[in-house]
Amino acid sequence: MKSALFRRVPADPPHLKVLHEGQAFKVALKRRPTAKRITLRVSTATGEVVLSIPERTEVGLAQKFADSHSQWIATRLAKVPERVVFEPGALVPVRGVLHRIVHWSSIRGVTQVAKSGAGEPIIAVAGEAAHVARRVRDFLEAEAKKDFTAAVRKHTAQLGVSAKRITVRDTKSRWGSCSANGALNFSWRLIMAPPFVLDYLAAHEVAHLRELNHSHRFWKITHQLCPRTDEAEAWLKTYGSALHRIG
Repeated sequence: MKSALFRRVPADPPHLKVLHEGQAFKVALKRRPTAKRITLRVSTATGEVVLSIPERTEVGLAQKFADSHSQWIATRLAKVPERVVFEPGALVPVRGVLHRIVHWSSIRGVTQVAKSGAGEPIIAVAGEAAHVARRVRDFLEAEAKKDFTAAVRKHTAQLGVSAKRITVRDTKSRWGSCSANGALNFSWRLIMAPPFVLDYLAAHEVAHLRELNHSHRFWKITHQLCPRTDEAEAWLKTYGSALHRIG
């Protein structure tokens, strides 16, 4: 008989299933060593349900906790906006203006913003229909990189500093970041926000090239680079999570 010391502990399941009135919900299970109690949250950005548990909490207890909050989960998920899929006919904001996705040709070509015959802003996509979603995302990422590059150049010139590298990714927890060696990273989703919001994020991270903190000096620099800082912060607080529901 194996000693209890060497007995293998089964790994936690990545998700729990919770039922409520015929609906099944997937709940991500996260074991956190620093957690003192069980917590449950629903992301308004992604619609993900996450149950965090302390290191020694049994999975069975976690399941009972999740089951007891099934109605709360269902209510919160019902309030999460539906995801907008990158498909023909969908409305997607580009620099704060709604554009309709139009698959205008099956022949390979560039994706671009344009106007329809009726004057409606559109994202014109060419190529095979199966690749529309990927082409729209690639286009938006490229546009975000272009706008951030221009904004960073403007702000670094004004501040007299330089950025080592500029990248765009699909970040979830932060809209932007600045590393200790001067590399700047931004969420490509900000290309969907009004231009002053993207400009603010560029200013925010450029300010970190001078002050790698959130001190009074940092905010003073940020406001100098971007006078609409407070307005942009308010926009992100109100509408930012909706950007994660697109695409």
